[in-house]
Amino acid sequence: MTSQPPNTPPQGSHWYDAEAGPLVRPYAMTGGRTRPGPTSVRFDFIALIDVDEGALRHGEETALGPEHRSLIKLCRIETQSVAELAAETDLPVGVIRVLLGDLLELGYITVRRPVPPAQLPDEKILREVIDGLRAL
Repeated sequence: MTSQPPNTPPQGSHWYDAEAGPLVRPYAMTGGRTRPGPTSVRFDFIALIDVDEGALRHGEETALGPEHRSLIKLCRIETQSVAELAAETDLPVGVIRVLLGDLLELGYITVRRPVPPAQLPDEKILREVIDGLRAL
């Protein structure tokens, strides 16, 4: 078993070379952009990203950059949050937001938010419903 030097990302990380450092600077991946396109969608940490399979045609995604394809691949496996995508790709959240903005504009992904706790039914009401059902 070989040990890795400190501050070395896991083996197989394609954004980092142990000797050279980062291979591509984040601003290069986004073309210098720091905000996601003209859409009004906010890509906060808990926003959930799904791939719109209907929008993807066979081979069409090859026109996208490798970062975009990586995000699509991760979201095809299962719905991912923005924070999860940043962690999985080892990219800054700001870069992920810009890349997701590109994919949203192209119609490749959909964005949804988890139900806020304030909109969930009150636990007391749910217990009363369960008690009522048991009484039947």
